[in-house]
Amino acid sequence: MEDIVRILVVDDSALYRQLVRNVLREVPGVEVVAAAKGGREALDLVGQHDPDLLTLDVHMPDVDGIHVLRELKKRRVRSRALMLSSLTANGAQVTTDALLEGAFDFIQKPSGADAEANRLYLRDSLIEKIAAFRASRARRRSFPVATRPTETATVDTSEEPATPGFRCEALVVATSTGGPVALREFLPALPADLPVPVFVVQHMPPQYTKPLAERLNQVCPLEVLEAVDGIVAEAGSVYIAPGGKHLKLDRRMGKVRLKLTEDPPENGCRPAADYMFRSTADTWPGRILAVVLTGMGRDGMAGCRQIREQGGYVMAQHADGCIVYGMPKAVIDEKLAHAVLPLDKLAPAVVQRIRRSRS
Repeated sequence: MEDIVRILVVDDSALYRQLVRNVLREVPGVEVVAAAKGGREALDLVGQHDPDLLTLDVHMPDVDGIHVLRELKKRRVRSRALMLSSLTANGAQVTTDALLEGAFDFIQKPSGADAEANRLYLRDSLIEKIAAFRASRARRRSFPVATRPTETATVDTSEEPATPGFRCEALVVATSTGGPVALREFLPALPADLPVPVFVVQHMPPQYTKPLAERLNQVCPLEVLEAVDGIVAEAGSVYIAPGGKHLKLDRRMGKVRLKLTEDPPENGCRPAADYMFRSTADTWPGRILAVVLTGMGRDGMAGCRQIREQGGYVMAQHADGCIVYGMPKAVIDEKLAHAVLPLDKLAPAVVQRIRRSRS
């Protein structure tokens, strides 16, 4: 039996509502249950139809997408939201806020002059995101309610160092779909006196990583900023790779500086975790602690292999709690993770590992 995804289309533009409905007819295993022209109507229709997923416009004149998300959380409904965002700085800001509020993912609204190219982009994006949602839902169903993450997680092996003499010099983090929410839990649990710099790859397009860094900086003891080319990497700071740029490190005259590049995408991504992991591992061989959080695909796996082979340490988020169990699964399946832990256990384990390695 086909696993149908029931969708509610929400957009204040009648033209765009119709476009999305038409495109969804081309997506296998999808049923459009209704369409709403605003946030209030959407909330009413959620109660009537109980959709699996909303395609939710960010900006609407009556009740915006953020308000809808917060109301869905308050009502504790199971429906998830896929945000449709305009290609503007303000659209990026609000979409980032929506992701931090728990939106499943987002798609940038195409705005090119070629209508057919726009339609194909939207169709392909919806196919990819809905497939990820379907996989995520199937995985959640596979975990019985009674199962606790701490019971199913691999035993933490952090009581012993990865290799004798391991001394952590940098913490590197990779994430994709579900990452903003995961980072909002993980990063604030790191103390202000963390003695190493933190480098983060969150798969996002340009304009989105800066508001993400700004929002995270408001809730973190550490300074969180979007990485800037040429600045010196300092302990106690978190550097988020900018959308559309790779992040690497450059050691000169005793200082490690950040370098942003437009080298070709890796794993279909720029920034790519493998690219950043490889650079940090080359800068501090055997002295990297890597954490792989929720995300789609396999980005980070090859970098974790290098980090582990050099004597570094690798942690991955447990499946139960990942919005999309792709990136951590790739690391775990290749037996590269020293520890597999629920999200709420990762930061304490990271801090313990770093402090012990430097004592």
